[in-house]
Amino acid sequence: MWTIIDSPVGQLRLVERHGSITAIDFHPFTYADGRPRGDRDDTHPLLVECARQLAEYFRGERTDFDLPLAPAGTEFQQRVWKELLSVGYGRTASYGQIAGRLGLTGHGARAVGLANGRNPIPIVIPCHRVVGANGSLTGYAGGVERKQLLLDLECDSLF
Repeated sequence: MWTIIDSPVGQLRLVERHGSITAIDFHPFTYADGRPRGDRDDTHPLLVECARQLAEYFRGERTDFDLPLAPAGTEFQQRVWKELLSVGYGRTASYGQIAGRLGLTGHGARAVGLANGRNPIPIVIPCHRVVGANGSLTGYAGGVERKQLLLDLECDSLF
């Protein structure tokens, strides 16, 4: 099941499967990626709850999400995405720091960057909080402008 909501970063498609959120997609939506979505259901309880929590986040009222998540990915991607959940609201971590936390060396930061870019549940799994070693806003699947907006939203709500 899926639904579409409006947000400060544009329309978002929320996707649920088997009782868990499996994707949050930025507009323009891609349909050729092969992920199962099912039918649109704007009243599905989990999608309604996800939309509510996202609205609270965008209003600066929510710093953590409480949703069942089931992102599809490799074992390595799963490890990276789990580590992203430890990067707190209003904070950032570099790709190298995430790699270090996972015990990776060498090209670990690059591998983390690739996994970060494949995160199917952005915002809730906060891939926007990962930055370059010098604090620069390197790539973001939703676009660097969205990444900046999300980081600004979190920093502004802290004060």
